Order: sequence, then C-alpha cells, then structure tokens
Amino acid sequence: MIPIAKPFIGEEEIQEVINVLKSGFIAQGPKVAEFENIFAEYIGVPHAIATSSGTTALHVALLCAGIGKGDEVITTPFSFAATANSVLYAGAKPVFVDIDPKTYNINSEKIEEAITDKTKAIMPVHLYGQPADMDPINKIAKDHELKVIEDAAQAHGAIYKDRKVGNLGDMACFSFYPTKNITTSEGGIITTNDDEFDHDARALRAHGESERYEHVILGYNFRMTDVSAAIGVAQIKRLEGFNEKRIKNAEYLTDHINNIERIQPPYVQKDVRHVFHQYTIRVSKNRDQLIEFLNNNGIGTGIHYPRPIYAQKLYQDLGFKAECLEAEKAAREVISIPVHPGLNNEDLEKIVSVLEKGSEDVLSK
Repeated sequence: MIPIAKPFIGEEEIQEVINVLKSGFIAQGPKVAEFENIFAEYIGVPHAIATSSGTTALHVALLCAGIGKGDEVITTPFSFAATANSVLYAGAKPVFVDIDPKTYNINSEKIEEAITDKTKAIMPVHLYGQPADMDPINKIAKDHELKVIEDAAQAHGAIYKDRKVGNLGDMACFSFYPTKNITTSEGGIITTNDDEFDHDARALRAHGESERYEHVILGYNFRMTDVSAAIGVAQIKRLEGFNEKRIKNAEYLTDHINNIERIQPPYVQKDVRHVFHQYTIRVSKNRDQLIEFLNNNGIGTGIHYPRPIYAQKLYQDLGFKAECLEAEKAAREVISIPVHPGLNNEDLEKIVSVLEKGSEDVLSK
C-alpha cells in the first residue's frame, strides 16, 4: 500500500532528541527557543511562539486578538474542525463563508456580506498547502478594522506574491502534526510581526506568567517541549527539500491526470507557491467506489473533508445553520491521493495507472 501520508524521521532528528534527553532539559527550554528563532527567520517575521499543537496556537492567537464572548470570526466551513473549534474555545462564534470551487479556499468575494457589528476577525485557511487570496482579505479587514489570523496548518513554506504564508496577516498558526510538511510529533507555532501579540502569546501559553510564579492573566499550559522542538530543528532544515519533492510529484500527477477522463486535478492559482500538503482530485460521481478501487489496488486515500464543519454533529447540536453549496459539493467529490516526498517514480506511475483503470472501470458507469 502506498500511504496517503507519512512522517520522515532521519538520523539528525534522532540525534537531536538524544541530545535533549541527555541534557536534562526535556520540557520547554533552550531547544524551543532555538526552534522559534529558526522558524521566525524562515517565515520572515521577528516573532514565533511555539505551542503544544496547531489547535492551541489558534486558540492563543484568537485570545491575543481580543476575541471573546459575543464576537464573530469569519472562516471557511471546508477545513479540519480545529479551525472553527478554536473560535468556540475563545467563547466566540464562527461564521462560515463558502469556498472558491477551484482552490477550495474561502471565497474572498463573499466575505464582506457576512460581516456584522459583532465581527472581530477573519480566519482564512491555506487549504492543502495553497495560500488563500490574501490581498482582498486584508483589504476587507483593513476597511472594517478586523484582525486577520492565518490558519497555516497545512502550508509550511507556501508563498503568496513573494511573501511566505505566516507573514500575511496579524498572526498565523502552523501545525506540526506527523502528517504535515514537517513535524515535531505534536506541536504548533504562532508567527507575528507584532510585539504585543508576541508578549501576550508567551504569557497565555504558560499559565499567564509575566515571570516565574507571577501570574498576571488567566493562561494555559500550551507549551511545546524541548523533545518536540529538537525534532523541529532538524525537520525545518529539510523543509525546502520536502516541499520541492511534493511540488515535483504534484506536477507529475497533474501532467498525467490531465489526460484521464472524469478526474479533475488540483488547480493552482497564479502568483503562489502551492506546497501540496494534500494532492486532492475531484470526481463528479462514484467517489466512494473509486476510493474503494484505489485502496484495493494499493493506493492510500483520504477525504479532506467529508462534510462542512457546520454539518458536524457538534455544530448541528449547537444550532449552527449555514448553506455553503460549493463546500457541500466539494465534500461529496474530493479525494486526496499520495503526494508525499517518499514517493518514487514507480509509485507515481502506479498511482496514475490505477487512476486510469479506475476512470474506465468505476467512473464510466
């Protein structure tokens, strides 16, 4: 089976972890600071604040932006639930705006009509590794005095008009879950150009401490460990290589899938670098049957995502009502297939061959 995703851990990562274990600093310590500095420099911002997960990064960023009870945050319904859940954690309400059917990112042309006097922020998601259309989003935010928090959990190293994702809004949040473009096993990070957000985020992730045993605000234990950061220090050195391989694999797949009837490859918008956390194809019918066919023929798959967030039971029970027709249609049609850096030429040829056969045997019916 060719897996849909896998982490790539080498000797350098192992040695970094061993060094941390031998040092005695295994909770948050100097290795976390080292990882933060390296990541901030990579993104091109002065501040990076490591957290225990991408979800806690989002939670902290929203709190730093002053989001709380009674507020609304505009976001996409077509993402992992953590995007909207983090808004609930802050006591606010996510407001869902439909997606662009080509990029699967939030449709910037529909954002303004969703703004109310309760709206405090916009949270675009750079889905699958492709940047959201940030220029119009930032203009809308400026016109309405809103904060912009990028959910960059899937977009390490993605570029929008010559600027890296993570340096396009007031704050950005990344995840280092094992399936992401780089991993720290579990972990997240907030990037920002704002000194005040940096100060507040560091307090919020560590029990609201201004200094040791001085608790000035209600905070949380959202710290990254030096063990996780050690993996990240080694991984970030490999990120560009990982991304280039993902992009190369995606180009191969697209070149060949373009010749297969009934299967739509991903669209890449102009002026961006799409880093292909996921390579997501689309079919108009028999999606589940094609997935079964792929799996039976040794190709791992995923559905990202099987339903819009507002259609999840949690949100239904909370009384959320939305109608995002493009998100609902995408949820019925998308399939993610392997694109990770571990694929070799034989793997890529097999994926294309199985898709060709699947188009004839399954999708033509």
